[in-house]
Amino acid sequence: MSGTVPQSRMSQSRVSQSRAAEALGAALPPLLVAADRVASTVAQGVHGRRRVGQGDSFWQFRPYVQGDPLGRVDWRQSARGDRAFVRETEWEAAQTVLLWRDGSASMRWRSAPELEEKRARAELLLLALAALLLRGGERVRLLAEGAATISGRHGLDRVAEQMALPADESLFSRIDPPRHARVVLIGDFLAPLGQTAAMLQRFATASVRGHLLQVLDPAETDLPFAGRVRFRGLEREGETLVPRVQSIRAAYGEALAAHQEGLAALCRAAGFSRTLHRTDHPPQMALLGLYAALGRV
Repeated sequence: MSGTVPQSRMSQSRVSQSRAAEALGAALPPLLVAADRVASTVAQGVHGRRRVGQGDSFWQFRPYVQGDPLGRVDWRQSARGDRAFVRETEWEAAQTVLLWRDGSASMRWRSAPELEEKRARAELLLLALAALLLRGGERVRLLAEGAATISGRHGLDRVAEQMALPADESLFSRIDPPRHARVVLIGDFLAPLGQTAAMLQRFATASVRGHLLQVLDPAETDLPFAGRVRFRGLEREGETLVPRVQSIRAAYGEALAAHQEGLAALCRAAGFSRTLHRTDHPPQMALLGLYAALGRV
């Protein structure tokens, strides 16, 4: 089978990414306000987590992005091509908290109009956590190709801008964090456990530690439906018609519990902590638990 992607499919993918970026960009101002409000509430009960470190071993060159200080540009490396590059050290990378939220299709769902989509709640929590970390003197960076390291109390706008850019938002992106980094992963993590295990193993091999925050809609934990229901997959899984949903509720609960136990075991083995957050619960408690968990990794 050829690995070539038809041009029409590539064009459709770019159009889809552009529309998604435009939609997110349009929502950023109120999202930033909400994130700052959540962070301000939690910040009253926590303290900064700035850590002292040392070492200046070279880690990587990355492309210069707007906002990087010119003094960080490595002019020798940049002179080899037509792009400017910034030189980063291993210690600096390890002291940066890397943030990621699942932007795949399964996150664009809610069971009731009054609830937030899982993706919207994940983005709110990511930005609120970034706000807390930046206030505490930490560096943050999105786990995305070419993303810049951001610091300073006024860096939240830059985090939001980078989150709005088209990127590989799949759960198992091949972007690898630096050794000894700290990572926060926010998503629904309902994919097969084997895929999650492979991702966490990559992190563990690089001595990466972090926290996994699972965001679920209450209907995904309770299966409250009754009667004849047609379930449609959001990621090309097809459709399933269940004549009497209440008849499978117990089996569904057992399957979900087994999945959750497996996910918890994978996190323990990889040195990650894990928490569950439902979109019908206030985001402040999830953020407080997430921030506290980072202090232990």
